Amino acid sequence: MKRPSKIFASLALAAIMAGGVIWWLLAARAEGPPVLYGNVDVRQVDLGFRVEGRLAEMLVEEGDHVTPGQKLAVMDKGYLEDAVRIAQARLEGAVATLDKLEAGNRPQEIAQARSEVARAEAAQVNAREKFDRASAMTLDTNVSRQTLDNAKSDLRQSSAQLTHAREALALAEKGFRSEDIAVAKAQVEAEKATLDLMRRRLADGELFSPAEGTILTRVREPGSTMLPGATVLSLAMTSPMQVRTWVPESLLGRVVPGAKAEIASDSAPGKVYHGQIGFVSPVAEFTPKTVESPELRTSLVYRVRIIVSDPDPLLRQGMPVTVRIE
Repeated sequence: MKRPSKIFASLALAAIMAGGVIWWLLAARAEGPPVLYGNVDVRQVDLGFRVEGRLAEMLVEEGDHVTPGQKLAVMDKGYLEDAVRIAQARLEGAVATLDKLEAGNRPQEIAQARSEVARAEAAQVNAREKFDRASAMTLDTNVSRQTLDNAKSDLRQSSAQLTHAREALALAEKGFRSEDIAVAKAQVEAEKATLDLMRRRLADGELFSPAEGTILTRVREPGSTMLPGATVLSLAMTSPMQVRTWVPESLLGRVVPGAKAEIASDSAPGKVYHGQIGFVSPVAEFTPKTVESPELRTSLVYRVRIIVSDPDPLLRQGMPVTVRIE
């Protein structure tokens, strides 16, 4: 009698478990994949020159599709080219000065200094002979005393000139001071940096596209005078194409980075785009930071970014889309 009851109990337990599994599967199927609503992300870049000047040429129109590195606009380069030439000339002058200091004095300059020494020596010999003759004279008149004083003064002057000539020869033979050469080297490096800066400013006279996209607005026209950073063009970036949507707190556990997504828009009925969740914001938006009640807790939303893997021209920025998370 006990055995049938045990069999009945086992069958009942198995039926309950099977029913629970079936109920869970039906509930999960009824719940279905999360469906979110958002827009194709608008990613706009304001482009401008990094130098001041006059806008000379615009190479694109509104609505043109551009690629990375494509030239978009050109600045009047006259003043920038003049600055490069000035910097180049100053660098050449600094290099010439450094070469002169490192090479030292020329042989002709040293020979000239030696000849000055020989001339000063001869002048001193002559002055000493005059002084000796004046000293041998009888100092009985004012004339003889004046002659001796003049001879003594000439001798001192000739000695000083000889000393000066000898020191000048020593300097010429030794060359320039190491400190002067160091200053000249520093000046050369400074002029090189100035030339590099002027060349970069000249290169910045051309505006290039930083990414693939579409020209939204021509803010300035040729002939406009602009300061650095002034907006010239507005570019809508089309690559990579991204969708921005929001997920409620109740579905946050089912929307995770890396999950696959299907994207549909009203402009292309029946066409499905594919993407992948790349970012889920860790911060809730549009609700108080402190949530107390279950009612407020359900209104929490988190920003989600989905990267579209197969975009086409029909998918435009700002377009509303429906996202189904696989």
